[in-house]
Amino acid sequence: MASHIVGYPRMGPKRELKFALESFWDGKSSAEDLEKVATDLRSSIWKQMSEAGIKYIPSNTFSYYDQVLDTTAMLGAVPERYSWTGGEIGLSTYFSMARGNATVPAMEMTKWFDTNYHFIVPELGPRTKFSYASHKAVSEYKEAKALGIDTVPVLIGPVSYLLLSKPAKGVEKSFSLLSLLGSILPIYKEVVAELKAAGASWIQFDEPTLVKDLDAHELAAFSSAYAELESAVSGLNVLIETYFADIPAESYKTLTSLSGVTAYGFDLIRGAKTLDLIRSSFPSGKYLFAGVVDGRNIWADDLAASLSTLQSLEVVAGKDKLVVSTSCSLMHTAVDLVNETKLDDEIKSWLAFAAQKVVEVNALAKALAGQKDEEEYVSAIKEEISKVVKIQEELDIDVLVHGEPERNDMVEYFGEQLSGFAFTANGWVQSYGSRCVKPPIIYGDVSRPNPMTVFWSKTAQSMTSRPMKGMLTGPVTILNWSFVRNDQPRFETCYQIALAIKKEVEDLEAAGIQVIQIDEAALREGLPLRKSEHAFYLDWAVHSFRITNCGVQDTTQIHTHMCYSNFNDIIHSIIDMDADVITIENSRSDEKLLSVFREGVKYGAGIGPGVYDIHSPRIPTTEEIADRINKMLAVLDTNILWVNPDCGLKTRKYTEVKPALTNMVSATKLIRTQLASAK
Repeated sequence: MASHIVGYPRMGPKRELKFALESFWDGKSSAEDLEKVATDLRSSIWKQMSEAGIKYIPSNTFSYYDQVLDTTAMLGAVPERYSWTGGEIGLSTYFSMARGNATVPAMEMTKWFDTNYHFIVPELGPRTKFSYASHKAVSEYKEAKALGIDTVPVLIGPVSYLLLSKPAKGVEKSFSLLSLLGSILPIYKEVVAELKAAGASWIQFDEPTLVKDLDAHELAAFSSAYAELESAVSGLNVLIETYFADIPAESYKTLTSLSGVTAYGFDLIRGAKTLDLIRSSFPSGKYLFAGVVDGRNIWADDLAASLSTLQSLEVVAGKDKLVVSTSCSLMHTAVDLVNETKLDDEIKSWLAFAAQKVVEVNALAKALAGQKDEEEYVSAIKEEISKVVKIQEELDIDVLVHGEPERNDMVEYFGEQLSGFAFTANGWVQSYGSRCVKPPIIYGDVSRPNPMTVFWSKTAQSMTSRPMKGMLTGPVTILNWSFVRNDQPRFETCYQIALAIKKEVEDLEAAGIQVIQIDEAALREGLPLRKSEHAFYLDWAVHSFRITNCGVQDTTQIHTHMCYSNFNDIIHSIIDMDADVITIENSRSDEKLLSVFREGVKYGAGIGPGVYDIHSPRIPTTEEIADRINKMLAVLDTNILWVNPDCGLKTRKYTEVKPALTNMVSATKLIRTQLASAK
């Protein structure tokens, strides 16, 4: 989902432009000094928006004085009293129009719509001679492009420019300013041509007068103007931006039928009725720039409400054509809240200045983009599960897994669905090397409001006649890999988690899942350092595991898995867990696990010491795996040995997984053949 900013404050976070202007006007600094400040401000604004992730970044919204005056300069519409002789308009003429000089007064200044911003009113008449006299829009586009930032050049639209003008002194008040449209459009065409040549792909025309009460003649001017510009803007995406109020129905009808226009921007803060117009009739295939972040105040956005509005507009415009935007230029709000060091923190938390609103716009765009349609999401996950099932069947694996494409982390996935858990955004802790984990926070009583894995396990089982394992994370592992509340004993929290997992086991069994794996990867990890405390820990840890699957039918097979541990000193506790099958990391442990069985410990349940290391991209040969299996059979009965990798395969690529599993199955079949022939 794309994001857009209508415009941005020019003064700088510490009024840098104000001081530079006043220094220049007082003769204390040069034009070069002023331009250096301006260049730095523009650069920082563009970079800020680019780094924030804004896609449609405006240019030509910076001004030394006023954007309407900039347009007057672009059109060369300089009143005669300033004795301008033509050519590119310089700072002297520009500031004389804005502020007057020793011999002539300034042009009139009036309020910009209903804001406290003032603009310089153009003075036009039948004798006004127009010429392309300021290349600022093109220069600033090129300036941004040199920084590696492609912007959307912004121009005051031709019709709004004329409607905001007044008849020059000596011109009849009845003079039709719109009659000058044919005189200024050739200059707009020149500007557009230069922007296209410079590489622009979008152009924004601000036509805010569309929100006013316009008569038929004025509305017709919009239609004729953009019909005239249509060939000039061919090849460009054209955005017409409106703001400050609802757009009347007739104006909306005119706007959405303009020739050559690609996109429409609306103020949806002060335009509740505009929302109704959009929902009832929006042109197919056009972009909707939705101004949901308020550009005229300093309050933080109600992101949930804005997201709800945007979601409703997705249906109207389509996901690819909806753009998150500000309601108007951010020049009407303060620059950056970070500079407010003396403001009360509580009040500060309610606020968002321009810099923060840029972040809000992009946050909304990201939130909207991250929300896949439920049907689309389910379809994508089913497709991946089907792929995983098919691969395993082709490899002739006996008991299958579904690959867990719907899951993130083996603890976080469950924590997100259990009550009593909270999650940080950046609470990363190093696990090994460059790998980090983000432990959840257990802050309250734990329970399971709804089934967590049943739908996907049932879906996977429906795709195969072979047994499909339901995959759960055990209570001890969830506890040991979390930041745990400290107002009650850890074992009490663990029992709560165990009861929640027990409900999930019961639901999986009821759904027809006959093999359920409850991973306890971190059971050994939680063992106290002092041996005198081992027995108590192992007692409640084993009890927690047994809670999860007590009461299942004898036909339901319970598996568990442990990794990266020395199990010899807790082997009797492992036996007490009473799992039907346990798979254990073995390949990196130099087969230390097997030594406990060589020493006489009897294990009657199924056991699967890992036959190859999944943490390495190396693909083991069939011979290597067969050799490992033979070493295991030297101490384990054939009827209890399971052949499996030593851990889950989610960290490996398909190009690594398939040949490794192919060799594992081949080795298993080879040993089976040898055992059968030896009988």
